[in-house]
Amino acid sequence: MTTIGIFGGTFDPIHFGHLRTAFELLQALRLNEMRFMPAGTPPHRDTTVADAEQRLAMVKAATEGQQGFTVDDREIRREGLSYSVDTMRTLRADFPDHSLCLIVGMDAFLGLPKWHQWRELLELAHLVVAHRPGWRAPSMGPLGELLVDRGTGRINDLHEQRAGCIYIHAVTQLEISSTEVRKLIAMGRDPRYLMPDSVRAIIEQTGCYKTQAKR
Repeated sequence: MTTIGIFGGTFDPIHFGHLRTAFELLQALRLNEMRFMPAGTPPHRDTTVADAEQRLAMVKAATEGQQGFTVDDREIRREGLSYSVDTMRTLRADFPDHSLCLIVGMDAFLGLPKWHQWRELLELAHLVVAHRPGWRAPSMGPLGELLVDRGTGRINDLHEQRAGCIYIHAVTQLEISSTEVRKLIAMGRDPRYLMPDSVRAIIEQTGCYKTQAKR
Protein backbone atom coordinates (compact mmCIF):
# COMPACT_ATOMS: atom_id res chain seq x y z
CA MET A 1 0.00 0.00 0.00
CA THR A 2 1.26 3.49 -0.84
CA THR A 3 1.87 5.52 2.32
CA ILE A 4 1.76 9.33 2.22
CA GLY A 5 2.88 11.68 4.97
CA ILE A 6 0.96 14.96 5.31
CA PHE A 7 3.14 17.74 6.72
CA GLY A 8 1.10 20.88 7.22
CA GLY A 9 1.97 24.26 8.68
CA THR A 10 1.96 27.97 8.03
CA PHE A 11 5.65 27.80 6.98
CA ASP A 12 6.04 31.51 7.65
CA PRO A 13 8.85 30.97 6.70
CA ILE A 14 9.85 27.34 6.19
CA HIS A 15 13.25 26.53 7.75
CA PHE A 16 15.64 23.67 8.43
CA GLY A 17 13.71 22.63 11.54
CA HIS A 18 10.71 21.77 9.37
CA LEU A 19 12.81 20.13 6.68
CA ARG A 20 14.87 17.96 9.02
CA THR A 21 11.76 16.62 10.79
CA ALA A 22 10.10 15.82 7.48
CA PHE A 23 13.21 14.13 6.11
CA GLU A 24 13.74 11.96 9.20
CA LEU A 25 10.12 10.81 9.16
CA LEU A 26 10.22 10.14 5.41
CA GLN A 27 13.13 7.78 5.97
CA ALA A 28 12.28 6.26 9.35
CA LEU A 29 8.65 5.48 8.49
CA ARG A 30 9.50 4.37 4.94
CA LEU A 31 6.97 6.78 3.47
CA ASN A 32 6.48 6.83 -0.28
CA GLU A 33 5.94 10.57 -0.16
CA MET A 34 6.04 13.50 2.26
CA ARG A 35 3.48 16.04 1.14
CA PHE A 36 4.10 19.60 2.39
CA MET A 37 0.85 21.51 2.77
CA PRO A 38 1.05 25.26 3.49
CA ALA A 39 -1.97 26.44 5.48
CA GLY A 40 -4.40 28.83 3.86
CA THR A 41 -6.22 30.63 6.69
CA PRO A 42 -5.31 28.75 9.89
CA PRO A 43 -8.07 28.86 12.55
CA HIS A 44 -5.79 28.80 15.61
CA ARG A 45 -3.48 31.75 15.00
CA ASP A 46 -3.34 35.30 13.70
CA THR A 47 -2.96 35.97 10.01
CA THR A 48 0.36 35.05 8.47
CA VAL A 49 2.98 37.70 7.68
CA ALA A 50 4.02 36.48 4.25
CA ASP A 51 1.04 36.03 1.95
CA ALA A 52 -0.10 32.64 0.68
CA GLU A 53 1.71 32.84 -2.66
CA GLN A 54 4.98 33.85 -1.00
CA ARG A 55 4.78 31.02 1.52
CA LEU A 56 3.93 28.54 -1.22
CA ALA A 57 6.89 29.72 -3.30
CA MET A 58 9.21 29.30 -0.30
CA VAL A 59 7.99 25.77 0.37
CA LYS A 60 8.42 24.81 -3.28
CA ALA A 61 11.94 26.26 -3.29
CA ALA A 62 12.87 24.50 -0.03
CA THR A 63 11.69 21.05 -1.15
CA GLU A 64 12.86 21.13 -4.76
CA GLY A 65 15.25 18.33 -5.61
CA GLN A 66 14.57 16.14 -2.57
CA GLN A 67 13.20 12.77 -3.65
CA GLY A 68 9.94 12.00 -1.86
CA PHE A 69 9.11 15.63 -1.05
CA THR A 70 6.07 17.10 -2.81
CA VAL A 71 3.99 20.24 -2.30
CA ASP A 72 0.19 20.41 -2.11
CA ASP A 73 -1.51 23.82 -2.37
CA ARG A 74 -5.12 22.73 -1.72
CA GLU A 75 -5.46 24.69 1.54
CA ILE A 76 -4.20 27.87 -0.06
CA ARG A 77 -6.59 27.42 -2.98
CA ARG A 78 -9.57 26.78 -0.71
CA GLU A 79 -11.52 29.75 0.65
CA GLY A 80 -12.31 30.04 4.34
CA LEU A 81 -10.59 28.59 7.40
CA SER A 82 -8.24 25.64 6.93
CA TYR A 83 -9.54 22.97 9.29
CA SER A 84 -7.43 19.82 9.25
CA VAL A 85 -10.44 17.53 9.15
CA ASP A 86 -11.74 19.20 5.97
CA THR A 87 -8.33 18.90 4.34
CA MET A 88 -8.08 15.24 5.28
CA ARG A 89 -11.52 14.56 3.82
CA THR A 90 -10.40 15.90 0.46
CA LEU A 91 -7.17 13.90 0.62
CA ARG A 92 -9.07 10.74 1.49
CA ALA A 93 -11.34 11.35 -1.49
CA ASP A 94 -8.30 11.77 -3.74
CA PHE A 95 -6.43 8.76 -2.30
CA PRO A 96 -9.10 6.27 -1.20
CA ASP A 97 -6.79 3.26 -1.18
CA HIS A 98 -3.64 4.88 0.27
CA SER A 99 -2.42 5.06 3.83
CA LEU A 100 -2.40 8.69 4.98
CA CYS A 101 -0.20 9.80 7.89
CA LEU A 102 -0.96 13.23 9.33
CA ILE A 103 2.23 14.57 10.96
CA VAL A 104 1.76 16.66 14.12
CA GLY A 105 4.13 17.89 16.79
CA MET A 106 3.68 16.84 20.41
CA ASP A 107 2.42 20.32 21.33
CA ALA A 108 -0.24 20.10 18.63
CA PHE A 109 -1.16 16.57 19.74
CA LEU A 110 -1.65 17.74 23.33
CA GLY A 111 -4.10 20.34 22.02
CA LEU A 112 -5.91 17.89 19.76
CA PRO A 113 -9.20 17.87 21.75
CA LYS A 114 -9.58 21.57 20.86
CA TRP A 115 -9.42 20.85 17.13
CA HIS A 116 -12.54 20.99 15.00
CA GLN A 117 -14.13 17.50 14.77
CA TRP A 118 -10.85 16.02 15.97
CA ARG A 119 -12.11 12.49 16.55
CA GLU A 120 -12.91 12.09 12.85
CA LEU A 121 -9.24 12.56 11.94
CA LEU A 122 -8.43 8.98 12.89
CA GLU A 123 -11.17 7.72 10.59
CA LEU A 124 -9.40 9.48 7.74
CA ALA A 125 -5.70 9.05 8.55
CA HIS A 126 -3.09 7.83 10.99
CA LEU A 127 -1.58 10.37 13.37
CA VAL A 128 2.20 10.47 13.54
CA VAL A 129 3.37 12.49 16.54
CA ALA A 130 6.87 13.91 16.13
CA HIS A 131 8.49 14.84 19.43
CA ARG A 132 11.86 15.67 20.91
CA PRO A 133 13.65 12.85 22.76
CA GLY A 134 12.69 12.70 26.43
CA TRP A 135 9.12 13.98 26.09
CA ARG A 136 6.38 11.74 27.40
CA ALA A 137 3.02 11.18 25.83
CA PRO A 138 -0.06 11.72 28.04
CA SER A 139 -1.19 8.70 30.03
CA MET A 140 -4.49 10.10 31.35
CA GLY A 141 -7.51 11.98 30.05
CA PRO A 142 -9.00 11.68 26.56
CA LEU A 143 -5.60 11.55 24.86
CA GLY A 144 -4.32 8.89 27.24
CA GLU A 145 -7.40 6.80 26.51
CA LEU A 146 -6.96 7.41 22.79
CA LEU A 147 -3.37 6.19 22.93
CA VAL A 148 -4.43 3.02 24.70
CA ASP A 149 -7.05 2.35 22.02
CA ARG A 150 -5.17 3.53 18.93
CA GLY A 151 -1.47 3.70 19.80
CA THR A 152 1.00 1.44 18.01
CA GLY A 153 4.72 0.85 18.06
CA ARG A 154 4.72 -0.97 14.72
CA ILE A 155 5.66 1.00 11.63
CA ASN A 156 4.08 -1.75 9.54
CA ASP A 157 0.65 -0.79 10.92
CA LEU A 158 1.00 2.51 9.06
CA HIS A 159 1.53 0.60 5.82
CA GLU A 160 -1.01 -2.17 6.31
CA GLN A 161 -3.96 0.01 7.35
CA ARG A 162 -5.30 3.14 5.67
CA ALA A 163 -6.04 5.04 8.90
CA GLY A 164 -6.74 4.75 12.61
CA CYS A 165 -3.37 4.40 14.35
CA ILE A 166 -1.30 6.78 16.46
CA TYR A 167 2.46 6.39 16.14
CA ILE A 168 4.88 8.46 18.22
CA HIS A 169 8.39 9.02 16.89
CA ALA A 170 11.30 11.01 18.32
CA VAL A 171 13.02 13.33 15.85
CA THR A 172 15.94 15.72 15.93
CA GLN A 173 14.29 19.04 16.74
CA LEU A 174 16.44 21.97 15.72
CA GLU A 175 15.85 25.03 17.88
CA ILE A 176 14.63 27.24 15.05
CA SER A 177 11.42 29.24 15.32
CA SER A 178 9.66 30.92 12.41
CA THR A 179 8.69 33.74 14.78
CA GLU A 180 12.31 34.32 15.78
CA VAL A 181 13.44 34.11 12.16
CA ARG A 182 10.96 36.85 11.24
CA LYS A 183 12.17 39.04 14.10
CA LEU A 184 15.79 38.51 13.08
CA ILE A 185 15.06 39.54 9.49
CA ALA A 186 13.07 42.58 10.60
CA MET A 187 16.12 43.71 12.61
CA GLY A 188 18.16 43.62 9.40
CA ARG A 189 20.07 40.43 10.19
CA ASP A 190 20.81 37.63 7.74
CA PRO A 191 18.93 34.30 8.13
CA ARG A 192 21.66 32.35 6.33
CA TYR A 193 22.09 28.77 7.65
CA LEU A 194 18.61 28.76 9.20
CA MET A 195 16.96 27.86 5.89
CA PRO A 196 17.90 26.86 2.33
CA ASP A 197 19.52 29.64 0.33
CA SER A 198 16.66 29.41 -2.18
CA VAL A 199 14.18 30.40 0.56
CA ARG A 200 16.48 33.15 1.79
CA ALA A 201 16.63 34.54 -1.75
CA ILE A 202 12.82 34.76 -1.98
CA ILE A 203 12.69 36.57 1.36
CA GLU A 204 15.31 39.05 0.17
CA GLN A 205 13.57 39.59 -3.17
CA THR A 206 10.10 40.12 -1.71
CA GLY A 207 11.05 41.90 1.52
CA CYS A 208 8.10 40.12 3.14
CA TYR A 209 9.52 40.22 6.69
CA LYS A 210 11.44 43.49 6.63
CA THR A 211 9.17 45.65 8.75
CA GLN A 212 6.71 43.20 10.28
CA ALA A 213 8.46 41.85 13.38
CA LYS A 214 5.52 42.62 15.66
CA ARG A 215 2.97 40.58 13.71
